[in-house]
Amino acid sequence: MTLAARPDLDDQLTAEQHHLDLSRTALQRMRRRAEELFATGHTVAGDGYAAEMLGRALSRRVAELADDPGTPLFFGRLDFSTAADTDTDTDTDTDSADTASNAGVGGIGAGNGGVDPEHAGHSYHIGRRHVTDDAGEPLVLDWRAPVSRLFYRAGARDPQGVAVRRRFGFQAGTLTSFEDEHLDRGEELGTASRLLTAEIERPRVGPMRDIVATIQPEQDELVRAELADSICVQGAPGTGKTAVGLHRAAYLLYLHRERLRKAGVLIVGPNRAFLSYIGSVLPALGEVEVAQATIDDLIARTPVRAVDSPAAATLKHDVRLAEVLRRALESRIRLPEESMVVPDDSFRWRIGTEPLRRIVAEARAEGLPYATGRERVRARVVGLLQRQVEATRGDSPSDAWLRRMGRVKPVAAFLDAAWPALTPEQLVFGLLSEPAVLAAAAEGLLSADEQALLTWAKPAKTVKSAKWTAADQVLIDEAAGLIDRTPGFGHVVVDEAQDLSPMQCRAVARRSEHGSITLLGDLAQGTAPWAATDWRESLRHLGKPQAVVVPLTVGFRVPAAVVAFANRLLPALAVDVPAARSLRGDGALDVRAVDDLTAATVDEVRAALAYEGSVGVICADDQVEGLRAALATAGIVTGDVDDPSDVRVTVVPATLVKGLEYDHVVTVEPAAIVAAEARGLHRLYVVLTRAVSRLTVLHREPLPAPL
Repeated sequence: MTLAARPDLDDQLTAEQHHLDLSRTALQRMRRRAEELFATGHTVAGDGYAAEMLGRALSRRVAELADDPGTPLFFGRLDFSTAADTDTDTDTDTDSADTASNAGVGGIGAGNGGVDPEHAGHSYHIGRRHVTDDAGEPLVLDWRAPVSRLFYRAGARDPQGVAVRRRFGFQAGTLTSFEDEHLDRGEELGTASRLLTAEIERPRVGPMRDIVATIQPEQDELVRAELADSICVQGAPGTGKTAVGLHRAAYLLYLHRERLRKAGVLIVGPNRAFLSYIGSVLPALGEVEVAQATIDDLIARTPVRAVDSPAAATLKHDVRLAEVLRRALESRIRLPEESMVVPDDSFRWRIGTEPLRRIVAEARAEGLPYATGRERVRARVVGLLQRQVEATRGDSPSDAWLRRMGRVKPVAAFLDAAWPALTPEQLVFGLLSEPAVLAAAAEGLLSADEQALLTWAKPAKTVKSAKWTAADQVLIDEAAGLIDRTPGFGHVVVDEAQDLSPMQCRAVARRSEHGSITLLGDLAQGTAPWAATDWRESLRHLGKPQAVVVPLTVGFRVPAAVVAFANRLLPALAVDVPAARSLRGDGALDVRAVDDLTAATVDEVRAALAYEGSVGVICADDQVEGLRAALATAGIVTGDVDDPSDVRVTVVPATLVKGLEYDHVVTVEPAAIVAAEARGLHRLYVVLTRAVSRLTVLHREPLPAPL
């Protein structure tokens, strides 16, 4: 049912608003107590280190308890039947102290109407975070708690003990309406829910919002996947794949907080504009310690001061370069040809050629990172010297003696000849500046023309003076992974992953070797020269070949008319993906030929501002400044794509729009967008699917043939 002008419903609405007020006050008390502990924590800590650790924990807790008065603390309620089936499965997978402490969030029923007896006859408000009263009783349950799962999974066919599911409508943080589904009577609205639809379609300005109030069952399955599981989501436009990835990160942090707090969670996005756009989602859910980076930021080790040709850049992203680098590094290791004599006061210790060769050969066969192998060779040489001392003197040398032997000139000279110290930059510099070195490492892998494409025409004199390109960064990062172990994360979310090259995939793999991955993308939106055409290939390079590929094809954000128009491009994109379909019957599509693109754009933006929500003007990159200037002259303020704010209008280069969305999109001259790059039709597909209410396409030149 929905709210109507009836006294009993008015009373219920008043009671729910009262509960919201109580919850908000309780959250403020929770934050105030955390602030007081933070202010006095140093007085109870045993030492400086303990004080620092306690301070960090309390500071994090204060940030997690921040309240946004414009965002409702709860969005739903579950009322459980009094006649519960007690023969149930219980969910006990909680390695998080926070989860275990949540009262009333224990086991849930496994189906057939059953529910844990502790919930029978109870009601729970479901929200973005856990809120308790002074006695520790829950006022709001976190959406990630086990029992909250039923808000997304229970249905008329399988109520799982839920009698009534209630959704709330809000305006600026104030409760305005509610809507009930009596699941125990077989009543279920699904996507016909007025409040659910209103929340999905609600106009927005500024950063991306969370979707905890609107998560659909198929999305919830992915959000609550086990930490050990790596999954790949092939998501059509508007299906919520980005939200799924972010909410999965939040869910895993809730369930495995201590483990992931140590190992870390990383979000990898396509560009900084995208990271700015999604940056407020996790903090809104109380998660403030998640690292975010673009792939370029992740692998950056040296300043980028040069630009490759497209062909050279594409070749450097080719996975064959990983083997070239491995061979080049392997070639630096040489078996010694001479014995070693080490003076030690009145003694002279000698190690023959064969033992030295054996040490090097064994270390190389162990397949350790290069730097680790070098130190192992050093340690084993010192071990041979130690045994000679023990056999001659009858006692064990001191630790100081062992350290000194590891640095004496004969040992250092032997190491520099057999297993020389090397930086990633030195390894790549040698390949790109010395044709003979590259030829030896690339034999049978790269043609002579490809080798010439990689070789610097005018090599720098030193590594420090080299002018590195963006594509060189993937080579240097690969070299760094060969030389030393790369610190990893417990879970990595990669969005717009279809644009990762094989070498970039390997960079991510090194950072998730012992963790899991959530891979998000759409093969139809691949715009990079090396864009993926098969998720299995990408997963192999990511080191997760067994990951499950899950398609999301039902869109909730992009209107059906817009999706149908964009889908005309799919046959020309040469990718095997299911066409998107939308549940949105509203929205508007307007495709118009105009004589003056600039004037028509200004007029269209003015018209769009009569509606609620954000306006995105998307055009070829070289048209951005001209359109910004025209809008400014017309008195229309525009925002910066890198800084999502309350400014309603943004002029966006087509190359930066991936992952963003606007209520009204004005696409300017599709032909220019297509002509700007080799995969221009893929780029246009991205551009056309950014609209979540209305799409206007303005063109002077003929539309691309598929349209």
